[in-house]
Formats: sequence, C-alpha cells, structure tokens
Amino acid sequence: MAAIDCGTNSIRLLIASPGPDGLVDIVRRMEIVRLGQGVDRTGRLAPEALERTRVALASYAAQIAEHEASRVRMVATSATRDASNADEFRVMVKETLGVEPEVVTGDEEARLSFTGAVRGLSAEAPYLVVDIGGGSTEFVVGASTVDSAISVDIGCVRMTERHLHTDPPGSAEVTAATADITAAVDRALAAVDGGRAATLVGLAGSVTTVAAIALGLTSYQPERIHHARISYDDVAAVTARMLESTTEQRLAIPVMHPGRADVFAAGALILRTIMDRSGMSSVVASEHDILDGIAWSITS
Repeated sequence: MAAIDCGTNSIRLLIASPGPDGLVDIVRRMEIVRLGQGVDRTGRLAPEALERTRVALASYAAQIAEHEASRVRMVATSATRDASNADEFRVMVKETLGVEPEVVTGDEEARLSFTGAVRGLSAEAPYLVVDIGGGSTEFVVGASTVDSAISVDIGCVRMTERHLHTDPPGSAEVTAATADITAAVDRALAAVDGGRAATLVGLAGSVTTVAAIALGLTSYQPERIHHARISYDDVAAVTARMLESTTEQRLAIPVMHPGRADVFAAGALILRTIMDRSGMSSVVASEHDILDGIAWSITS
C-alpha cells in the first residue's frame, strides 16, 4: 500500500507491505514543499506552494505506479484545513495522483499519529503523544488506544511566520511566541488530561532533529533517533542554541534538513514548552508517526 502525508511544511510517501512484525518499508521519502507558506496571514494556499507540491506528488505517483501499490491513501492536514482555496489543492491532487486527498480533522490527524507512534513502543503507558507539525500540533493520550485527543494551531511554520521575524529572533519575538505557544499547550494538556501520562512521545521533524542534535550525530540516522530518550536539559540546551542562531548557522548543522532550518527554532521552542508545562523530564523521539498510521489504516 502507499500512504502520503501532506502537511504544512513537508510531504511524505511511504510504500510498504504488512509483515509478521509490522510494516515492511519499500519506499520512504520526504520533500519540503512548504504548502502552508503564508496561510496563517492570507488564508490561502500560494500558487508557488501548490506547484512545489504538484511536482513532488508527480514523482510520488511514478513510484507508486512502479511498485504497483494496490491501495493509496493521501491525508492532508493543517494548511489545507485552513485555506479558502482548498478546492484548487483537491483538483490538483486528483489530476496528479489519481486519488482524492482526505482533508482530515485535527482529531483524526491526532488518532492517526498515535497509531503510527505507539506500535512497537516499549515504554511506560499511558503515553502523551505530541506531533509537532508546520501548522498545528496534535496532543493524544492513551495506552493501546486513544483516550483523548486535540489539535491546536501551533506549528513551526505558523509560529515563525507569526512571531519570529528577525534572524536570529529578538528577545521580544521569542517572548511573544512563548506566550502564544504556552496558552495553546495549556489548553491542550487540560483537554486531554496530559498530567496522567507516564511517557512523552514526540513525533515529526522538529522533535527528531532536536534528538539528532542532542545525540551529537554527524549525519541523520533514523535508526539511532527512533525511540531515543532525550532529557529536558538537552532539549532546553538545543532550543536555546537554535534561538540564538541564524538560519545560516542552523544550515551548517550536519543533521539539519535545508528546508527546515528557517523554522526549526520555533519547533524546538514548542517541544521545550510542552515539556515545561507538562512537567516531563524526558521525551522519547519516534520516527514512526502519522505516515505509518495512514499505512496501518489501509492494511485491512
């Protein structure tokens, strides 16, 4: 089967087959297309962002055909929920990929992320799973299944565009972003009863890149990052360093994806704030997330 996750910052493809111990990856790809460019300000998907997404999808469609995937599901999240011209996106996807994108609710996004994250996880339950995206962050609490979930409009792209305008950001900008993030995190933790969780699990590129930097990796190694436990002190140190760095300095970090460097400080700040407000002393980074949840949803 083929699963596609189209978020605010990136679009990703997983072609996999079910095996006795879980999904067997055939293809796993990610491109930064910044579909949500300017959406927080304009309420619309920019033409150039739609074109970047179309080019990536055309490449994905070719690989899906090459591997003869029998089932395809594409899920689109925060940016397309917010955009007034989402119909243009749907038409483009149908013409390029041959299937309709599903613009899922924040609640469904959270549930798919949870499913992808907790399969094969050996840690104390219940879990607080947080998926830090470009436009939104999902909070889910549960053990083997979801007990409660909420999506809030804080993400690395949205917070950068809204607050972090200088490079590096000034102290007043960081204070404003922190206040905005804190209000959303407090609301989310109250909604899902995050205080009863025993383990914090972090998903998506902001979290895995924080983990890679904290681990001192000289190249991005998913097998080292997956299920690595990172302390609050290490998360706080990475966040402080990123907020003091320019985009050019972040680009020089070996594990940094070039398309993430300009918004990464905001993503790290969201993670640190979640840990601050939840009182969690560590976070378990997961390379498995909503993309895996989408694939599991079409295995039966």
